[in-house]
Formats: sequence, structure tokens, C-alpha cells
Amino acid sequence: MVHIFTYHDNYYIYDTGSGSLHVCDEKTARTLKGEPVEMTDEELAAVLADVEGLKAAGLYDAPEPAVQPVKSGEVKALCLHVSHDCNLRCRYCFADEGAYHAAREVMSFGTAKAAIDFLLEKSGRRKVLEVDFFGGEPLMNFDVVKRTVYYAKEEGAKRGKKFLFTTTTNGLLLDEERAAFLNEEMENVVLSLDGRKEIHDAVRKTVNGKGSFDAVFEKIKKFVEIRGDKHYYVRGTFTAKNLDFSKDVLFLADSGFESISLEPVVTDIEDLKIGEEHLPAIEREYEKLCDEYIRREAEGKGFLFFHFHVDLEGAPCLQKKVSACGAGNEYFSVVPNGDIYPCHQFAGDKDFRMGNVFTGELDPVLRAKFARSCLFTRKKCADCFAKFLCSGGCSANNYHYCGDIEEPYPITCAMMKKRLECAMHVLAARKLREN
Repeated sequence: MVHIFTYHDNYYIYDTGSGSLHVCDEKTARTLKGEPVEMTDEELAAVLADVEGLKAAGLYDAPEPAVQPVKSGEVKALCLHVSHDCNLRCRYCFADEGAYHAAREVMSFGTAKAAIDFLLEKSGRRKVLEVDFFGGEPLMNFDVVKRTVYYAKEEGAKRGKKFLFTTTTNGLLLDEERAAFLNEEMENVVLSLDGRKEIHDAVRKTVNGKGSFDAVFEKIKKFVEIRGDKHYYVRGTFTAKNLDFSKDVLFLADSGFESISLEPVVTDIEDLKIGEEHLPAIEREYEKLCDEYIRREAEGKGFLFFHFHVDLEGAPCLQKKVSACGAGNEYFSVVPNGDIYPCHQFAGDKDFRMGNVFTGELDPVLRAKFARSCLFTRKKCADCFAKFLCSGGCSANNYHYCGDIEEPYPITCAMMKKRLECAMHVLAARKLREN
């Protein structure tokens, strides 16, 4: 499968089978797409010769690799919902403002301890395990976060296993003590900030209905300063209300944040949700951001925007890519009472309750369903150029919008394709600049 696309006046060929990207001219692009082009016989012969050369090298219309997904069944990661409560009331929150459509509660250390024991028991031969502290707002249950980290490290050491921890926080409780702990113990810290003050305050409100930007911005900046070169990223959300979201990404970059992610909202709220009618504006905005991203990088003022980072040479192996998300098989979410779900976006949905950490048992039917799920079971992905880079999208989004974890959500697909084309343009611009 070959994908030929244009970015402004640049023409590209992406070969899905080999994962190679080629720069070409307009006549070549149009010829290979089967469009009528005025060319001399010599020009046409040169194009065909180039194509044959790429084919001979396995870099054009290459057969798709014969690879099978790898799902060991060993549990490698848990998302611990240490707090089903939040000190913000963000309008678009998929987690029902932290409560997950149930009672507001926090996880006891006894439950967190049982979750760590469950992970150690089910991890098999894996030596590196991951724990994400999630909510709601996990820092509302900071003592349990601390005790869980210390317990996991102690028990892991006994079994020759290492834990990597991540915390996602809105920053409201990032005082000196909490910041120091997260900086010391977390492999990664995700900091929620939507961008410009007026955009952030419109949806990310405190319990009393006021905007939270002024309460969190300086705390997040200070944490990033002490973080140094350790992993973090500022993670925002854009909605139908800020389709000029490139301004929010650039605001974050100008504020000194060098690792940024801005995700489309997942919501059914009418004035916020992303619809098909918004896609042309979103695609133009990605291009606007892409152009500025390349300009800043060329000037030595670059930053990392998650969706424009694609590695066609040293990315994860193809077996991992076709295996898609590990939710429900290698990765699970644990809520405050110890119930287990495939991931945080399924939490609270009784149809996806898979077990409980105190019994250690997992629903074999549900687990088998998620274990089978991979790129190749998502039939609509078969003819998509992005499939080995996207892996079929988010199972939870697929289910919540299309009723089936195997049914890709079309709006997400459209945005993913555009982001990947932008990312390939970034990669090509970087290669040309380096050469």
C-alpha cells in the first residue's frame, strides 16, 4: 500500500509495507496517483525507473510484513484510581468530574497494597512494571500514593522487579512537599493545563465555579523548573470552543514547557464535542502549528509536540504496533474498592468489570476478548496507510462512540491521519535541514 500526499507545495510518498517516506515532485506524485500529467517520454521514463529502483530495494509498494501480535498475558501495568474525587469540576471530564458516576471516595492503602501484590503475582517474567496514579485528582490522597510507592519498591526489590511510576495531576495541590516527592519518585509526571488563561478557565473550573488557571499555572511552571531533564509533559485538551488550538500549544511552549500534548476532547457535551463539521478547521490548525513547529526547530527554539513526533526508523517493533493497546490484557485499571477494569476509560462500567484485586481473578471471557483484539481484528483499518503507526485507535473510544472496541471512531481516524502527515512533513524537513 502506498500513500501519496501533499503538504503545501511538498509531495510525499509513504510506503506502508516498508514504513519508508520519500520526497518527490508534483509530476511524480500526480503520475503515481493516476492523474493526467503533461510529461515528456524522458520524464515519464525517469519516474518509472525511480519507482522500479525503489521497488527493487523494497521501499515502494512493499508487501506488508508477515507479523503476528504478541500478547503474553503477563500483566505489566496498573492504573490506580487512588481518588475518585477531584478539587476541580472540568466541564468535559470523561470521569464525571472525578466520581466516575458513583460515590466520591478515595482508595485505602490496603486496596493499593492488594493491587501491587496482584501486579507482582500476575507479572510473570517481566522485570519492569508500571503504576500510574490517577483520579480524579490523585494528590488528594497523597499519603496513599507515597505509601504505595514505598511498598511497591520494597516488594519489587525482593523479586528482582523494578517499578516505574507516573502521576497525572491538575497541579492545584503541588506544594513543595508533593512536588519534591513526585520529582524524586516518578518516572513521568503528566500536568493538566489547557493553554491560554481564557481557554483553560472556560472549562477547568474549581468547585466554586471559578477558573483554575491562576491557581495552577505558577505551580506547574515551578515543578517543571525543578524537574530538569526528567520526563514530564503538559497535557491539555482542545474542544469545539478553541479550534484555534495551535495558539494554546504555542502559549505553552512560550511559557517554557518543552514537552506538550494537546488532545481532542472526548465528550458528548454539545457545545464542546468535536464533530465532523469541525474537521476542516482542525486540519488547517494542525498545518498552522506544523509550520511554526518547523520554523522554531530550525531556529534552535524547538519543543516536543507529542503528535508531531513519529519515528520511522527506531520506533517500537512491528509486533508491538500490531498488538495495539494492552488494555484488558496486560494493562488494567483499579478503582477505589479494588474492582478491575480494562483501562481508566472503562472504569465504572459494570459490563467491563473484570475482577477485583482482593481475589486476583480476572473474567476469562472479557480478558480473551481484549487479548484477541489487535490491528488485524479492526477490519476497517486494513486499507489505511496509518495502520502500523496508529494500531487501530483507542478501544474505549471505539466502544463509546461506535459500540464495539473493534470499530474505529471515524473522527479520531481523520485527525490521526492528518497529524501523521504533518509529523512526516516535520521529519522530512528535519532530514533535509540536516543534510
